[in-house]
Amino acid sequence: MRKIKLFVDAHSFDKEHQGTRTFIKRLYLELWKLRPDIELYFGARDIDNLKEEFKEIEGCRFIQYRSSGTLRRLLFEIPLIVYKYKIDVAHFQYIGAFIKNCRQVITTHDVLFNDFKEEFSLLYRITRNVLFRYSLKNADVKTTVSQYSKLSIQRHFKIPAGDIYVTPNSIGKESFVAFDKSLSKKYINDQFNIPSYILYVSRFEPRKNHVQLLRAYLDLKLYLKGHHLVMLGHTSIKTPAFDKLLAEQPAAIRKFIFISASVKDADMHHFYRGAEVFVYPSKAEGFGLPPVEAAALKIPVICSNTTAMSDFSFFGEYHLDPGDYGLFCKKLDKMMNALPGEAQLEKVAEAIFREYSQTLTALRFNEALSTCFPVA
Repeated sequence: MRKIKLFVDAHSFDKEHQGTRTFIKRLYLELWKLRPDIELYFGARDIDNLKEEFKEIEGCRFIQYRSSGTLRRLLFEIPLIVYKYKIDVAHFQYIGAFIKNCRQVITTHDVLFNDFKEEFSLLYRITRNVLFRYSLKNADVKTTVSQYSKLSIQRHFKIPAGDIYVTPNSIGKESFVAFDKSLSKKYINDQFNIPSYILYVSRFEPRKNHVQLLRAYLDLKLYLKGHHLVMLGHTSIKTPAFDKLLAEQPAAIRKFIFISASVKDADMHHFYRGAEVFVYPSKAEGFGLPPVEAAALKIPVICSNTTAMSDFSFFGEYHLDPGDYGLFCKKLDKMMNALPGEAQLEKVAEAIFREYSQTLTALRFNEALSTCFPVA
């Protein structure tokens, strides 16, 4: 019997790390074990990177895109790839190919531009609504990463709830393996001269609320206690309030604030593991993976409780409304003065493993995929 040919648009692997890239990697590292009847194809410009990322998968094929442009990729290249390799189903994040010549799976991670219109430009909202609506209309299988996003997609695009499958972001198995925190702390100190730090990993946008964390860090004078503030992520949308507050600080304080738009994988690995505290004050997320990743490593976390992050009740008293600045400062100060014990951190990690393991997400995705291609 001929295998089902599944093509994955993996162009996100040509860019900086982001949630869609992590989602694809962890999903397919598990799905290929569940579906031996599927033959996987991945498309991107940097296929050497793809080969490294998916080296565990036996027999998959890598197809190199000729163009980095979105329009050319979706209008010409992918339809031609589908035709040439006789692809049965193609998986896209957010936006599918404009010419549909096979079945399509669309994963819409969020539609925050509709729920938080003030955070996005009018042009951004119009183009996303047109493209997302078109893609969802053509999709044979529709998935998203949280119950919050499912309800939003259902509401804004008038799609029946039963047509949308929730396949959450997952946590890599490596996050649940014991490690020596002191080695990562030493690495970060040796490489970046940062002995103790609060970490925030997220691209810069106003809704990500970097300005609140910076203001709290300054108001609590945590730099006087030797704690640095580390913010890792590129700028997607300008953050003038954050930029202004940072520029106002004297050099003696700014030296305690480390910001980087591009961090090597090995360095990011150690930044997570060596952090004293991970803080995620974002106002809105389709899922919100970084705080869950940090907590799986048994790093103390303070996380917002809004939008999709409302599901993260395992953070207990440190699961809070980012709009309450007074409470935010109080909890940050409390955590920095008395870190949670090992037993509490272990309890949170166990809850995350139960809810967001790679295997569970792959099983849920396979359930959705099986509506078109049942297991033989």
